[in-house]
Amino acid sequence: MKICVAQTYPVKGDIQHNIENHKKLIAQAVEQKAGLIVFPELSLTGYEPTLAKELAITKEDNRLCDFQILSDEHGITIGVGAPTKSDLGICISMILFQPNQPRITYSKKYLHADEEPFFVAGDNLPCLKIKDTNIAFAICYEISIDRHIEQAHKNGTSIYIASVAKFESGIEKALQRLSNIATTYSMTVLMSNCVGIFDGQQCAGKTSIWNSKGVLVHQLDETKEGILMVDI
Repeated sequence: MKICVAQTYPVKGDIQHNIENHKKLIAQAVEQKAGLIVFPELSLTGYEPTLAKELAITKEDNRLCDFQILSDEHGITIGVGAPTKSDLGICISMILFQPNQPRITYSKKYLHADEEPFFVAGDNLPCLKIKDTNIAFAICYEISIDRHIEQAHKNGTSIYIASVAKFESGIEKALQRLSNIATTYSMTVLMSNCVGIFDGQQCAGKTSIWNSKGVLVHQLDETKEGILMVDI
């Protein structure tokens, strides 16, 4: 199975524009016969905590129907980032579209202190199984939480995918952390990041893939959109 991570340049707050851009990158992944593509944190809106309440959606939002159609037609699982509504507030979530299955949501459980005024903690998925492969997700700050990674390892995870919005100030630390996770837990690790200015800071790109020995095998630059893929 081929797994893909995308690097996007979202338009701030413009969900419909960003959906169309996602579809272009999904088409590239489909052309290369990917079985899974994951987008950056809050990829449908851009990382804008102060706008999250007004932009929040549910996983059943009709604007997302094209993702389900693409998933069904091409047998690809798609993970997009969005602020989602819950009974307690707004979550930072990844909405997952699987072929001919109901939509499911992975929500960020461990929030950075800067996010707490705008978001509430949500529910992680234990793991996602695709073709007998256990895949674990993390949304940005969660990669720094040891118990989050240890739980993924206990669940038999061999693929660990981080959906992030990392700024220039934090990207090198994140890259080193993910390399260490790959080495420590013998996982293939992927990171999907965005580019552009969000929440007043420059997102740093460098979407990356490490092998299970922690060696960087693929990386995008700091400015362009694109996809990276690994065949597992």
